Amino acid sequence: MTAAPLFKKVLIANRGEIACRIMRTLTEMGIGSVAIHHPVEARARHVTMADEAIEITGDTPVAAHLDIRQIIAAANTAGADAIHPGYGFLSENAAFAAAVAEAGLTFIGPDAQTISLMGDKISARNFAEAHGVAVAPSVMPTDDINDFIAKAGDIGFPLLIKAAAGGGGKGMNIVRTAADLAEAARLASSEAKRYFGDGRVYAETYVERPRHIEVQVLGDGQGNAIHLWERECSVQRRFQKIIEEAPAANLSPALREEICASAVQLARAAKYKNAGTVEYILGADGRFFFLEMNTRLQVEHPVTEMITGLDLVRAQIEIAAGKGLPIAQGDLVESGHAIECRICAENPDNDFMPETGVVQYLGVPEADWLRFENALQEGQKVSADFDPMLAKLVVHGSTRSDAVDRSVAALHDLSLLGVTTNIDYLARVLDHPAFRDGDLHTSFVQEHKQALAAPPATGLSLVQALAAAALGYRDFQDLALGTPEPYAAIGGWRN
Repeated sequence: MTAAPLFKKVLIANRGEIACRIMRTLTEMGIGSVAIHHPVEARARHVTMADEAIEITGDTPVAAHLDIRQIIAAANTAGADAIHPGYGFLSENAAFAAAVAEAGLTFIGPDAQTISLMGDKISARNFAEAHGVAVAPSVMPTDDINDFIAKAGDIGFPLLIKAAAGGGGKGMNIVRTAADLAEAARLASSEAKRYFGDGRVYAETYVERPRHIEVQVLGDGQGNAIHLWERECSVQRRFQKIIEEAPAANLSPALREEICASAVQLARAAKYKNAGTVEYILGADGRFFFLEMNTRLQVEHPVTEMITGLDLVRAQIEIAAGKGLPIAQGDLVESGHAIECRICAENPDNDFMPETGVVQYLGVPEADWLRFENALQEGQKVSADFDPMLAKLVVHGSTRSDAVDRSVAALHDLSLLGVTTNIDYLARVLDHPAFRDGDLHTSFVQEHKQALAAPPATGLSLVQALAAAALGYRDFQDLALGTPEPYAAIGGWRN
């Protein structure tokens, strides 16, 4: 006898590739999916893929996706009994989690109190320190900016000024001398106020050439928690990740165990419920410091799925429904190595500035060791309304070297015409000797900027690129090769 689904319908308070990703698991679990969309997204892939779709409105598409009242009303209209926030938008908004609970719906994530505790970097840092998790020497904010500046100067340089309520690199500045401290603190405070409505900033010791290591955790809300090992997220531009991998390169077994145990310790202390990620800064001397906790599913969760065989979205749903942890720590088995590349509409040769355009052709390589997470469609307009990330190429290999080789080959085989992307740039990063050696740190992109720059285009290379793209486009093949009807109309089939 087939067990009844844990939920009847789940509304996904998100869009794009993550909405499509969540829908796949809902379908496998026999749970109905409800999509939301602004009018400009009416034909988007996540809308057509869902069992039901409800339009939401706002002055801008982003404003619509941030409208808590409207989203809960949509869930009620559809008869959903749970809401999955995905990542971004309202996923770490305590008020949203509280409103979902007050509406009698299940929030597939931690409760509002936990989000509030960990969402504020100051309270999260204080909580971590109180429970034995190492934190970097720091100065907490005060209402007196001059007093803050004086205390920050006493720590010593370099310093990292950070927004208390922020993330994504906003409200963050590296300060190397006392002469630069006052201006950097004021600029960071101003940017934090603009982006997060909260001008509080704090300062902590800046670790030179740090690695960014994060640990995936699952908690049942009763004080039980497990880790699914760590991910390396050190390759970044503007403090934002572009390549992630699991496991991290060149970590000793002892250090790896210490970092993962620290994350579980924090999750247990917080009685954390659902999926979360504890992030650390790791110095060359082996010391690591708590950075923050993300109370949601991460963009890079597929690399953990690749090496563990677990479906993290399924685990989230099961935990939210009260089924507890999906597996015991001792039963977890790690297999191979996985790498994720974030495909973004941006120009690496123009300081990674976002790009717009229309997707004219998409050619994706296929292999049983590859996932291409996306919501792209030919003819789709890529606008400045949303984040520039378009898709994620995720590759698994038996070893790290194997995963790198496969990732480079897959990037070379991936075609996306109509908008400038970072595809070729990512291939150059992966193929760089320092990356292959695992010599990674958060300044990797800046340190190797010259070596990673695009080679000069030649007339021949442009012709070759256009020819390759054209030959991969079915309509062109039919015209050029004279494929007769009715075979031309059948489409891309193989016998």
